[in-house]
Amino acid sequence: MHEVVWFKRDLRVTDHRPLVSAAEAGLVLPLYIVETELWQQADMSVRHWDFIAESLVELRENLKRCGQPLVVRTGDVVDVLDELRAGGFISGLWSHQETGNNWTYQRDLKVGAWCREHNIKWHEVQNHGVSRPSRSRNGWSKRWDKHMGDEVAKPPNLPPVDIDLGTIPTSSTLAITKGFCPVRQSGGSLAAKNLLESFLSERGETYRSSMSSPLRAEIACSRLSPHISWGTISMREVNLAVKSRQIALENPQPGSMVWRQSLKSFNSRLHWHCHFIQKLEDEPQIEFKNLHSGYDGVRKVGDNGDALQAWVAGETGLPFVDACMRYLRENGWLNFRMRAMLMAVASYHLWLHWREPGLELARLFTDYEPGIHWSQVQMQSGTTGINTIRIYNPVKQGKDQDPTGVFIRKWVPELSVIPDAFLHEPWKAENSAQVLGSAYPYPIVDYLDAAKAARQRVWAVRRSGSFREQADKIQDRHGSRKSGVKNPSRRPTKGNNKQLTLPV
Repeated sequence: MHEVVWFKRDLRVTDHRPLVSAAEAGLVLPLYIVETELWQQADMSVRHWDFIAESLVELRENLKRCGQPLVVRTGDVVDVLDELRAGGFISGLWSHQETGNNWTYQRDLKVGAWCREHNIKWHEVQNHGVSRPSRSRNGWSKRWDKHMGDEVAKPPNLPPVDIDLGTIPTSSTLAITKGFCPVRQSGGSLAAKNLLESFLSERGETYRSSMSSPLRAEIACSRLSPHISWGTISMREVNLAVKSRQIALENPQPGSMVWRQSLKSFNSRLHWHCHFIQKLEDEPQIEFKNLHSGYDGVRKVGDNGDALQAWVAGETGLPFVDACMRYLRENGWLNFRMRAMLMAVASYHLWLHWREPGLELARLFTDYEPGIHWSQVQMQSGTTGINTIRIYNPVKQGKDQDPTGVFIRKWVPELSVIPDAFLHEPWKAENSAQVLGSAYPYPIVDYLDAAKAARQRVWAVRRSGSFREQADKIQDRHGSRKSGVKNPSRRPTKGNNKQLTLPV
C-alpha cells in the first residue's frame, strides 16, 4: 500500500509539504491526473496545458532523481483512484489545498466523498497564504507572514514503485482547441528558479518604475506569475529569496535605495496575490455572480457581441487597447496595469458583462489563477461594491505609457502612415481616410461619451439607498485591513489602490 501524492497546481519537488509528509508516512506514489473534463471547461486553453505539460516532463525527471518518477493517468479522478485502490496502491491521499474554479471545487467534493466512503484519509496541506477553513480577515497578514516564513522543505528520498508510469498527453490529444500561444513562457521549476535569480540580481532593479510600462515591464517584472500559478515554484521560496536579497541590501551602497524600493513594492504584491485568492476561497460564486448584488441586471451576458469580438481580436479602433490585446494574444502575458485597462474598457466603454471578457482573458493568460482572476475582473468592472470605480481613459493611458508610440507601431502596423502626433488618436490625422475604415477600423465607440455614460450608470447603483449596507458587509468579509476603507459608499482612500497591483 502507498501514500498517493496528488499533484495539481504544485508541479515541483522543492517545498512540497504533502510529498515530504507522505514520505514520512510510508511508500509514496506521486500522481498527476489529466482530467479530460476540466480541459473542456470554458476558462481553460492550449497555452495552459502546454505550460503544464512541459512542467510535468521536468517534474517526472526530478521525482526520478528522488527515486520514483511521476505517474500520469488520464480520466476522472475518482475513476483513477478506484483503479489504484483495486490494485492495492493507495492507503492515503495527500495534496495541497486548491482554490481553483468551480469545476475543481465540485471535483474536490466528489473526491472527499470517495475518501470517506472507502475510509481513506485525505491529507490536504495549506498552499500559499490562503486559509481554509475561512477565518476572519483580522490578522490575515500576520498569518501569511508566519506561513511564508517557514523553512523550505527539501525533496525526500522515494523508494521505487512497480507501476506503469503512463504518458503525458498533448493538447491535441486532449482536444483543447482554444488559446494556442506562439511565444508563451516555458514551464518547469528550472525556468522559475532562473527567472527568480535574474530578477533579484539584475532585472528587478527598476521594477517599481517600470512595471506599468508595456515596453519595460516585459524585462523589469519578475515574470514568475505562471510559475506561481501552476506551482513550479512555491510562494514561500519566492518570499524567502526576496527577504534574503532585502537583507543583503540593508547596508547602504550605490544604487541600493532603488533596489530596496523595488523589492518592497514586489513583496507587497506577494501578499496581494493570496489576498485575492482568499476572496474566491471565501465566496466561490464570484466566478459567476456580481459580488455586490446591486449590479445584477445592470449589464447582461450576451449583449454587445460584436463589441466583444472586436475587443478580443484587437480591432476596437483604439490603438493602445488593440496593441495590448494583440501583445497578450501573442505572448500569454501582459503587465498588470494594461490588464486592468483591457478589462475596464470591456466593462465600461463597451458595456460588456464581465463574465464574457473574463473568460476570454482567462484563456489568454498563461498565468491564469482563478482566485486572482475573477476577483480582479469584478474589481475592474466596478461590481465589488468596495473598490474605486476606475474608468481608464485608453487614449491617455497610451500617451502616458507609450509616449513615443513604439509599442503601438509594433503591434498595430496598420497605422504606419499615421504621423506620431496622431498615433494615439488616428481619426484626428489629416490622412486618416487612408487607413481607417479599410486597413484599420474607426473606433467602435466614442471613448469619452461611453465613459461618461458608464460612470452615470455605475454611480446610480452606488447612490441607491440599499447599496451601503451590503457594501459594508462585503468590506468586512473581503476587504484588506490595510486599505483604510471604512465607508465603502464613499470614495475609498488612496491606500486601497494598492489592490491594483499584483506580482507579474
